[in-house]
Amino acid sequence: MLDKLKNCRILLGFAFTIAAALISFVLSWVFFLDAETLSKMGEFLYDCGIDVLGAFVCAALYFGSMQQEGEEAAAFRALIALVSAGFVVNAVMFFSALVLEQRTLSFAFVTCSKLLDLIMIYLFYRYVRISLDFKGKLANWADKVIPVLMVLEMLVVLSNAFYPVTFWLDENLMYHSSDFSLAEDVYLVVASTLSAILIIRSESPRNQKAAALTFIFMPLTTYFITYGEFGNASNYGMILMSLVVMYCVIFNYYSSKLVSTQSELNTATEIQVGMLPSTAPTGEGFDLCASMNTAKEVGGDFYDYFMIDQDHLCIVIADVSGKGIPAALFMMRATTVIKDHALTQSSTSEIFTAANARLSENNDEGMFATAWIGILDIRTMTMQYTNAGHNYPFLQRKGQPCEPMEKVHGLFLAGLEFTQYRQDEIKLEPGDRLLLYTDGVTEAHDVTNNLYGEERLAKVLEDTKDAPGEQVLESVLEDIRNFSRGAPQFDDITMSVLTINE
Repeated sequence: MLDKLKNCRILLGFAFTIAAALISFVLSWVFFLDAETLSKMGEFLYDCGIDVLGAFVCAALYFGSMQQEGEEAAAFRALIALVSAGFVVNAVMFFSALVLEQRTLSFAFVTCSKLLDLIMIYLFYRYVRISLDFKGKLANWADKVIPVLMVLEMLVVLSNAFYPVTFWLDENLMYHSSDFSLAEDVYLVVASTLSAILIIRSESPRNQKAAALTFIFMPLTTYFITYGEFGNASNYGMILMSLVVMYCVIFNYYSSKLVSTQSELNTATEIQVGMLPSTAPTGEGFDLCASMNTAKEVGGDFYDYFMIDQDHLCIVIADVSGKGIPAALFMMRATTVIKDHALTQSSTSEIFTAANARLSENNDEGMFATAWIGILDIRTMTMQYTNAGHNYPFLQRKGQPCEPMEKVHGLFLAGLEFTQYRQDEIKLEPGDRLLLYTDGVTEAHDVTNNLYGEERLAKVLEDTKDAPGEQVLESVLEDIRNFSRGAPQFDDITMSVLTINE
């Protein structure tokens, strides 16, 4: 649901920029229909041309940014949409003054143009704040000061509706600055100065800093050349050029970075899924099934099951720390090491003790994994098991409520090299069921960050106690989706169900 709303906002933003471009074009075209109106335009024809061109370029820039995700992309799209609005408001401002000759309407659009300029300055700061990653006390201070100054400046602009504090329109609807017009420049000077200092002090590459600074110095240069003439499209023309520069240098840099990250995540997913067993062992006395739903940012969950010999079934589930390629590679190594030792060691404690020592070697990245292993003797249905810091499995005895197996036999794997693990043993009866899972199940959250939790999981197990294992997995996944109600999945959801046949 949240993804749909986000996509809807992006599409609405693009529709807005297209509408702004078309409105600017139509209004400029109207000027040429009447000779008298065209004669009035005079020097303003250049401004109208810039408005039309700028609005169409903004639509193109917005379209080029639509496929990218993240805060940087969202902030850049907001800035583009605001500049697009500035172009169309300028076009409407000329139209209302020269064609409609409506004083109230002209004043309203002059005021609107000034307010958009104030918001544009803030959105620019917000964009470079995110993309260039400003740090330090000055950045925190600017976060508070710039919005406050913007609101105060807005109040100054709006006060002109009651008294010409900073500007007024004469009988010909021409704009004039008042004696206190410099009051409108306080916010511009402070916000521009703070932004420039923070850009220069940031740790971003020089070309990105230079691109960001063009948004400050190019319009300011034009502003001083034109003596601060209001409505001069050259200022917006410079802003447009700066947007193009930032798009080419800053935005494309983060876009390529996102593409690289996505490629890495896709590779990690392929590694992760490729290491999972394709089929489950089968036997007359038991039924075994498992599932894994990977998150967008791939974690390192894995499960495994295999026959050690004709009488012993080994079941493993684990959750590797971290995300992406490092987690996937450590998961691949852990899977191989655990299976190798399971085929040569006689107990689960010995398997994890040996596997832990191997995984701790050359572990410079500090990776680790919580894990649970069980070996079922299918002749007697006794299971020895060891828990290395993993979530407690749920054991559901036939006709009884399910209970967590609250046993931990040592630290997570690759935590301390010389950890000696212990083990326990249980006897499973016909109709008993064991659910193994990772924390992606119980730590799934809804839109208000409430956790799914063990109690809700236990209730689903109670409700499906007579259902096949596959249906249990489907019911848990469906309940998690209903609980999350559109909240993004941040971790892999991995489960394995062992049922002793009656």
